Amino acid sequence: MVEKKYLTQALKDLGYTYEEGDVQIRGFAGGQTTAEIKVPTESRGYDIGFRKAGDAYEIVADWWGVKGINQEQFQQQLTQRYAYHAARAKLEAQGFSLITEEVEQDGQIRLVLRRMA
Repeated sequence: MVEKKYLTQALKDLGYTYEEGDVQIRGFAGGQTTAEIKVPTESRGYDIGFRKAGDAYEIVADWWGVKGINQEQFQQQLTQRYAYHAARAKLEAQGFSLITEEVEQDGQIRLVLRRMA
């Protein structure tokens, strides 16, 4: 995930609130680390954060203390929604228009786009 706007759109799609800026992510024993995006969780004293690592964003969290959010499922859903927004934006920039969108039973998203020559 390299573009912040698609990352924040994905978080919104999944129903998460977030803060942007120079934010502190909380973890075990009150430890904190700096990130660019903070997702507060229902777990007292534990957040999920995102910070730049090279050209991409990495997830920063003390998953042991984050309750009610499965790490693997969170990452998969977030990656899917990020890819959805990034792909649509890139294709629309190339002149494609969305014709139909279907969500399969297994969660796959099928987009049909068209570009007029």
